[in-house]
Amino acid sequence: MLSLVLAASLAAAPAPRSAPSATTVVHIPQLDKLSGLQAFMSRAGTYAAMARPTTWAAEFHPFLSLDPMRAETLTAVGIDPTGSATVSFLRTGKVSCARLADPKAFQAKAATALAAGGEVKTGTSKGVTTASAPRSSGGRAGYALKGQDVCSFATLQEDDDMLKEAVKLMGKAPAPDARLGKLSGVAFVLQGAMVVGIDGTADGLQAEGTATKLPLPPFQSSGSSPYGTMAPSGLLVSRAQVASTGLSQAVGSVRWSVQQMCATCPPEQIEAMAKTVTEQLTGHIAVLVDSIQVKSSLRTPEGRFFAPRQAIVAEVKDAAKVKAALAPLAQFPGATALEDGYTLALKGGSVLVRQKGPHLVLGNDDAVVRSLLETLPEKGAKLPHAVDFSVDPKKVARGLSQVSLMDVMSNQQLAALFAASAEVGPLLSNSERITGWLDSASGGAHRFSLNWALPPAAGKSSP
Repeated sequence: MLSLVLAASLAAAPAPRSAPSATTVVHIPQLDKLSGLQAFMSRAGTYAAMARPTTWAAEFHPFLSLDPMRAETLTAVGIDPTGSATVSFLRTGKVSCARLADPKAFQAKAATALAAGGEVKTGTSKGVTTASAPRSSGGRAGYALKGQDVCSFATLQEDDDMLKEAVKLMGKAPAPDARLGKLSGVAFVLQGAMVVGIDGTADGLQAEGTATKLPLPPFQSSGSSPYGTMAPSGLLVSRAQVASTGLSQAVGSVRWSVQQMCATCPPEQIEAMAKTVTEQLTGHIAVLVDSIQVKSSLRTPEGRFFAPRQAIVAEVKDAAKVKAALAPLAQFPGATALEDGYTLALKGGSVLVRQKGPHLVLGNDDAVVRSLLETLPEKGAKLPHAVDFSVDPKKVARGLSQVSLMDVMSNQQLAALFAASAEVGPLLSNSERITGWLDSASGGAHRFSLNWALPPAAGKSSP
C-alpha cells in the first residue's frame, strides 16, 4: 500500500527537465496557468521594475524573443502554451526546456535567430537534432530537439559543453520531483536546499516553500499559546512556539547580542542567567518590532541593535525562579532596578527586562515594552502553525530609507539594503500587508508560506 501511495504522489508531482549543475531552476508545469501571477507582477511592476513581466520574459528563452505569459508569443515560435517549461541558470549560461506544438516552426525561428551570430552548425544523432552558432556578444547558443521536446541554451563560453548538456537532457524523460508535489503554485523556484511555489492574483502574491538550511531553531505546534489572541500592531508581529531542543539556540542568540553591547557585564553571570531562563521557558514566545529609527551609524553594533524598536515576550514555567535568576542584573554597570524588573543603560540606548506573571519581556525601547505588556491577553488560543507573522510593508519601506550614504559606501550588506530600498521600497510603500507562517519538518527542514497583499485593484472594494 505504501508503495502505491508513493507512486501516486510521484506521478502527480511536476517533473522539471533541469540541468544537474544549475544554481537556480525555474519550473512552470503549465504555461497557460500564469495569468494570475502575471496580474500581480503587472501591478507590482508599476512600482518596482524587477517585478515587471517584461523583465522576467527576457530570462525565459536564451535566444528567442517571447513572453511566457502571453500564449500568442509562444505559439508564434512553435512552443506549446499548455505544456511545461524549465529554465536552468548555470554559472556560464542557461538552458531552457519546453514542449513544442510545432517543431518545424520552432526550428525555422531558431535558425533565423541563431544565424544572426554567425554560421549555424546542425546535426542529427540517435533521434536528437542539434543546432548551435556563435553569439554576437560572445559564447554560443543553440538547441537540442527530440520529438516535441526541445532544450535551448546560451553560454558565455566558445566550447560545446552546453550543447552536450542539452543533448543529455533530451536523453531521457525527466523524473518527478516529490518536493514540488507537496507545494501549491503555478511556478516553482529551486535554489540549493530551498524550493518555493508561487502563484498570484491582481491583489496579491502567494508563496509556499520548504528549506533545509534556514538559520532558525526547530519549532513545534501543539496545545494552546498564551499569545494566541494577541494582536498588537507594528512593523513585525510574530508568535511562535520553539521546540525544547531549540530553546538554547534561541536564548543563545539573545545572550550574544546583550554581551556584544555590554562589554563590562560579567559574561559568566549572563551565561548563568541564560541557562536558568532557558530551563524555565515553555517555548511560547511573541515578537514585536514597532518600527525602525536609525539614531547612529549602522556600521556600529549599537547602531544596528537599537535601530529596530523591538521587544520579545516569553512564557516561563516558574516566575519566582526566573526572578531570582535575574537578581544579579541589579549589580551590572548601568543597571537600575524597576518594580517589575531592570533597565540596563548601554551605549546607544537601554535594554529593559520586565516580568508580568508568567511572562518575561526583553526589549530595547521602553514604549514598545510597555505596549507589549499592555496587549498581553488574559486567555490563550491554539495557533494553526508553529510560527505566524505579519509585516507592515510601509513601515519596512520607511526603515530601509534610513540607510545613510556613508553606511552604504563602507558596508556591503548595508549597500544591499540600500539597493533593496531603491528597487523594492516604492512597492512596499504601496502594499497593504505581508503575512505568513512557518512549521518545522523532518530532517531539520522548515515549511513556510507567505502572502503579499496589494490594495484592492481599481473597481474592487475591500471585504
